[in-house]
Amino acid sequence: MATLLMPQLGESVTEGTIAKWLKQVGDKINKYDPLAEVITDKVNAEVPSEFVGTLTEILVPEGATVAVGTPIAVITEEGAAPAPAAATPAAAAAPTPAAAPAAPSAPVAAPAPAAKQPGGPRFSPAVMAMIQEHGVDPSLITGTGAGGRITRKDVQAFLANGGAAAAAAPTAGLTKTEEDLSSVAAPTMPATGLTELGAQGVSQAAAAPAPVAKAPAYQAADGDTVIEATNVRKTIARRMVESKHNAPHAWTMIEVDVTNLSKFRDKSKGEFKKKEGVNLTFLPFFIKAVVEALKEYPIINSTWQDDKIIIKKDINISIAVASDDALYVPVIKNADRLSVLGLAHAINDLAARARSGRLTANDMSGGTFTVNNTGAFGSIQSMPIINAPQAAILSMESIVKRPVVMPDDSFAIRSMVNLCMSLDHRVLDGWVCGQFLQSVKKRLETMTDPTLY
Repeated sequence: MATLLMPQLGESVTEGTIAKWLKQVGDKINKYDPLAEVITDKVNAEVPSEFVGTLTEILVPEGATVAVGTPIAVITEEGAAPAPAAATPAAAAAPTPAAAPAAPSAPVAAPAPAAKQPGGPRFSPAVMAMIQEHGVDPSLITGTGAGGRITRKDVQAFLANGGAAAAAAPTAGLTKTEEDLSSVAAPTMPATGLTELGAQGVSQAAAAPAPVAKAPAYQAADGDTVIEATNVRKTIARRMVESKHNAPHAWTMIEVDVTNLSKFRDKSKGEFKKKEGVNLTFLPFFIKAVVEALKEYPIINSTWQDDKIIIKKDINISIAVASDDALYVPVIKNADRLSVLGLAHAINDLAARARSGRLTANDMSGGTFTVNNTGAFGSIQSMPIINAPQAAILSMESIVKRPVVMPDDSFAIRSMVNLCMSLDHRVLDGWVCGQFLQSVKKRLETMTDPTLY
């Protein structure tokens, strides 16, 4: 038997959602065959098989979200001997040892020790959900999976044979007060830990009647439109909450006069598009200024991990790309080695592939600092959420013309932009972030005739 685990699709990805199983139990599997589609907050990807054999069991159902490293499927490798429990299905249906004790010469007829190992029965998260849904005691179910594992078929067979009724048997021997209390609510079966296969062991809980449906937390009023969140949106929501919860956010802003840069870009964009085939936007100029400032203040290009600050050697810039229903954050690797031209091509390529759903896990991993172009939709000030585990994120706001007091106290119409920075206060303080922003400002304001190539 071989166990397929939820892969880590990106450096900071901690969980994934099974969007669709591409193979079913009993299907023959070749190495590298795609088994499932997995969704994370960073990328949609297919999970390939690492083994040749037969898909024996699906442990995580479609729509379920599990942590990286969680077993999601079991594959019987080609040429491997069948699992002992699966090779003797008759034993699982044999009378209990109390009714028909096994003879010493026939140990195969006594499956109880395999089904009830120390730490409790073993089963997948999907099976646990089914057990809790029907309020049954897992210790009453005989597992026929590998090593005594309880499978979905075992639970279904138990319910079909009247197991649910047995689980909700009358509370014989209880006092009247205890009977009244037992009829009010069934205690939830607590998890006792993880087994070697990642399944949860569940302690015995008091038998429960049919599950009581919980009222929704919010009732839609007449005329309201209720939209079910997609798996991508749910994952983004969890990641944003985790970032705000784990990293103490602080925020600062600086305004920059980009009049000269704006004139240069307006003068050059037509020829650039004709020659290079991509639009010359402001973003590559801003990223160029940011990576040069990161070289000057490398502490900004860092992360907080296990009470340590890790300054990253590579400068990999994450950029935010919005689609109709999600936000993706692909990464420009080694951005400090690219010219404005190289950055423009990298931005165009990543944005196009993000919007067409063609990003790979590698495209989404390894980011060390994020530049967010909120000015693209007219924003002039924002408070971005840090892209964990990075230490900071910088938003480039909309460039607007407004009257500015010049050094000689005269007024002039200038092209101004706000740069808004959120920082992880465990890693960074206001002073160093202020110095970093001043460095970015200086570089942008002196781009009168920047080098493109």
